[in-house]
Amino acid sequence: MAGAMRPRMAMLCEAALTMLGAGAGAWWFVRAPEPEPMPEALPMPPFPPRIASDDNYERCLTLLTEDPSGAEAAAGVWQTKGGGDGAVHCLALAQIATGQVLAGAALLERLGQDSAAAEPARALVLGQAAQARMLAEQPDQALRDATAALTLAPDDLGLLIYRASVAARLGQHETAIGDLSAALARDAERADALVVRAASWRAMNRLDRAALDIARAIELNPDDPEAWLERGIQRQRTHDSAGARADWEQARRLDPNGAVADMAEQNLALLDASPEEN
Repeated sequence: MAGAMRPRMAMLCEAALTMLGAGAGAWWFVRAPEPEPMPEALPMPPFPPRIASDDNYERCLTLLTEDPSGAEAAAGVWQTKGGGDGAVHCLALAQIATGQVLAGAALLERLGQDSAAAEPARALVLGQAAQARMLAEQPDQALRDATAALTLAPDDLGLLIYRASVAARLGQHETAIGDLSAALARDAERADALVVRAASWRAMNRLDRAALDIARAIELNPDDPEAWLERGIQRQRTHDSAGARADWEQARRLDPNGAVADMAEQNLALLDASPEEN
């Protein structure tokens, strides 16, 4: 969806758990902080298609990036004056940005279902609702919203990949791989889809396929920290601690202040605490 979604971190935060040997038959589990910080975690349109197109909508969206509480108040007043879809959309995003995630998600869902706007714009709104449900740790509802969005915009590869990441979060790895394979059949150079599919293959203990996908993802986008993080996880699974360390250090270098760096730091700390595995 025009760069709006972050499907891979949703996958890596739940399904792509790092497993480090802590002795015979035992495992340690590490995952990144969840959810991601607000308001950056939700897509803010500046990308078309838009659910509305007027000056009030543009002003409200601009205010949203600078003052979410002010945008919420402005959108509420605008809505009472007949602001229509634009007012509802801005209000929903402002509610999410100010921590009222469930209220905002419900508004987005109603807007996506009831609006008379074009189907691609409604799909964008339902995709945002799915992301809000993931922020609220409600992956079942997120999967429902993503599926509804895809019904409206079946050619949207970003949505398809995002739905796959949600399915993986729910442990539905075969479903996730089906969506990701369909996306890659249409665009074989979607490195983001390859990273998510690699993590699902790994979760199913298909390390051979996981390794092929992650190698191709790194070839396509060597600056993607999540790809290096995933390859490190795979290498640790095959008892290549030196390789895992190198990959996690690279992930940390590429994303020094983000969630990927947090995961890499945790994994490196566990390696340091388990010298027998090095």
